[in-house]
Amino acid sequence: MNPPNPVAAYVAAVITLYMDMPDTPMRISASDQWLARHFYQDGVPMETVETALLLGSLRRLIRPPDSPRLAPIRSLAYFRPVIEELQENPAPENYREYLKMKLRMATQKPPAEAQKNTFSDDR
Repeated sequence: MNPPNPVAAYVAAVITLYMDMPDTPMRISASDQWLARHFYQDGVPMETVETALLLGSLRRLIRPPDSPRLAPIRSLAYFRPVIEELQENPAPENYREYLKMKLRMATQKPPAEAQKNTFSDDR
């Protein structure tokens, strides 16, 4: 039995996290795989990658409702600036868990017709 390949395991984990984010493609590209390998070679911790994916996705989701709609994310490269930001200014210890909770809340908003209305129809 062969020992697990750490590069392949890292790349698979990055790609899985990436594909689980909202507005990301259902298929990955060769450039996405290349970039994930590049993150490994640069020594980017998996925790930093995950935090960047969560933070980048959440920033997109919590934009003001009247903001122009953003195009879907087409590449893992979209998150590269967030990874660089976190490398320069690391997130606090429990920040990733906080982001996971906020992302869950942001993606589970009720449909517009089910939202509360301050006006009653019976007036």
